[in-house]
Amino acid sequence: MLEFAEKSCKVRIDTSKCDTCETKACAEACKKYARGLLGIDEQGRASVAHLTDEEVLRLGTECLACEFACKFRGNDAITIEVPVKGLDEYLEKRGLL
Repeated sequence: MLEFAEKSCKVRIDTSKCDTCETKACAEACKKYARGLLGIDEQGRASVAHLTDEEVLRLGTECLACEFACKFRGNDAITIEVPVKGLDEYLEKRGLL
């Protein structure tokens, strides 16, 4: 499992799913739509190991392209959590949580 933080979101990648992924669509999307944060390591898994935590925070654009590319063209291994301040309270107040 790979987890890293961008400015206002957390990215989780189930790297065990990368082993059977033929497209590596996440890294391609990150390079095309963002700043190339995601790469593919020697084992064929999604990685940000080529960057420091500070570089990930600075370079992260939070574009979500890697998640969509992985879901629709890869192995659905990426989850991006974007916390919305006050959302839980809003939903609870309206009986939706």
